[in-house]
Amino acid sequence: MASRPISTGRLDRLAVGLSGLCAVHCVATAVLLGVLASAGGLLGRPIIHEVGLTLAMLLGTVALGRGIREHGFVLPSAVGIAGLAIMAYAMTLHESGLEPAFTIVGVAVLALGHRLNMMAKHPSF
Repeated sequence: MASRPISTGRLDRLAVGLSGLCAVHCVATAVLLGVLASAGGLLGRPIIHEVGLTLAMLLGTVALGRGIREHGFVLPSAVGIAGLAIMAYAMTLHESGLEPAFTIVGVAVLALGHRLNMMAKHPSF
């Protein structure tokens, strides 16, 4: 059987789901850091954030790039890139305590970009 490439809509839904998981992770980390320092330390390790951002960038590049090719609108990708940039900036804020807040904002903006991408392709979404 020939394999079919994953549709842009499916990639966008996957990316929105990943954004949601990221937001849950950030909130859980903040709560756990306040309640249980040992458990929060595990979730707050930099490698988790680095891997998450890398996955978001790869998935975002593919899904949003395909969206431009399929529907021709640049706005969803521009919004998604802004979200990724906010997330990347958040990773520089380890010592300030603002990292979770900026990450959640970035995740929300990225998810909006993916949602706009889905709506551009399928206006009924």
